[in-house]
Amino acid sequence: MEGSSAAGGFLERLERAERLEDLQAVSEALRDLYKVDHLIYHWVSASGEQYGCGTYDPAWVQRYVDKGYLRIDPVVQGCYQRFHPVDWKRLDWSSRAARAFQQDAIAHGVGNQGYSIPVRGPNGQFAMFTVSHNSDDESWAAFTEANRRELILVAHYFNKKALELEPGRAPEPAQPLSPREVEGLTLLAVGYSRAQAAETLGISEHTLRVYIESARFKLGAMNTTHAVARALSRGLIVV
Repeated sequence: MEGSSAAGGFLERLERAERLEDLQAVSEALRDLYKVDHLIYHWVSASGEQYGCGTYDPAWVQRYVDKGYLRIDPVVQGCYQRFHPVDWKRLDWSSRAARAFQQDAIAHGVGNQGYSIPVRGPNGQFAMFTVSHNSDDESWAAFTEANRRELILVAHYFNKKALELEPGRAPEPAQPLSPREVEGLTLLAVGYSRAQAAETLGISEHTLRVYIESARFKLGAMNTTHAVARALSRGLIVV
């Protein structure tokens, strides 16, 4: 595992990619360039459909899908809630389900360290670009600090090319939000509890829940936090 300033050639290789299989080859080459155990690109649609390429053991990828780990994975949940790169150590692994998932992932060679970059594309499209490795904390911190900017650049190039190669996967534009839906999401975004938001709007918590669920459906979001993030990223609410 080491720093690199040679990713420029791989960006050109990404530009030349004509098939999804080409992205797989680039992910393997980038893994070798950065000298990490794994490099993964993971696209998650609002309906839960997943597409990915990278270097995880196929048995782990299949197990992840079969076990429904998408609903448990703190990395996915953490990236939904953030716009900046996420170091896995800073996520919440306190629940029993999260700890069991982490142990299972490490047992399948994922690594004890990880760094994931959330990527948001058009019409609410969401993906993650991840590097993972077995390493001590100090070495991993040095690696991520040295390569953070370059990894962000590569992540967005990867997503851009995936959108070009799989245009049919781009979600449909969301329906417009109603004024009440905008107000409810905005209050939640600035930190109000549901009770405080309902009181501010002069409505019951049940009515607020109806508005929030309607907004979540329109945005194609998996949960309220995801709905707020999508509304923010599209400029539908401003805080």
